[in-house]
Amino acid sequence: MKIWVDADACPAVIKEILYRVAKRAKIVTTFVANSFLQLPRSPYIEFRKVASGFDVADKTIGEELEAGDLVITADIPLASEIIDKGGHALNPCGKMYTTENIRGILNMRDFMDTLRGSGVNTGGSPPLGASERKAFADSLDRFLAKNTRRT
Repeated sequence: MKIWVDADACPAVIKEILYRVAKRAKIVTTFVANSFLQLPRSPYIEFRKVASGFDVADKTIGEELEAGDLVITADIPLASEIIDKGGHALNPCGKMYTTENIRGILNMRDFMDTLRGSGVNTGGSPPLGASERKAFADSLDRFLAKNTRRT
């Protein structure tokens, strides 16, 4: 299992958690972005720079993902693709996307996009707070405990 990070929009505090987890759990974690990222040196932390452009990082992750891999993303269409390919997706607020909830989340995203397209101000995502950071770390720990073998 590998961890893939849709890193262009991933909050810095979530990246910090992922650096520590990669080293502690000895899981290869690949950060995919269209701009350079300063990452800690570790045999478990990789960086993949992709060309600028709409959904280039998403496409790269989708093409390289193997069943069972975990993707960290707030991009709901990418999460849906990952689930369809047998992967797992976790958003930076700690919500695990699943086969049971992804269609409803995708429908709500599309509805909100339609509202915004018609001129309705739907607001943006609130800043990531301590409770979301804790929720993310807890969800990630639960996922790893369930999906990795300790030797």
